[in-house]
Amino acid sequence: MPIQYYIYFCLALFSIGIIGVLTRRNAIIVFMCIELMLNAVNLLLVAFSKLHHGTALAIDPATTVGTDGQLFVFFIMVVAAAEVSVGLAIIVMMYRNTHSVDINFLNRLKN
Repeated sequence: MPIQYYIYFCLALFSIGIIGVLTRRNAIIVFMCIELMLNAVNLLLVAFSKLHHGTALAIDPATTVGTDGQLFVFFIMVVAAAEVSVGLAIIVMMYRNTHSVDINFLNRLKN
């Protein structure tokens, strides 16, 4: 499959994520859109990694070129898991204080 298909698909996913972050007020949906953007980047990293590994494999069958993107994806997934756990803890505390998950109420947490 050509790399352009992956690029267009990831561009569409990332754009949907950006639109969701900018237009929604529900904190849970905002976190889901952030995860969608991170997964779009992960998919593109894996696609480029596979592309570079395929070209390097044709030259040298024992090469490990192109596996760096997959390592980056692993670290991004670890950071995303930490972000979700911290974000959900903030959402739970926000709901306990304001009884809403609307991000416009975050200013009330200062008091």
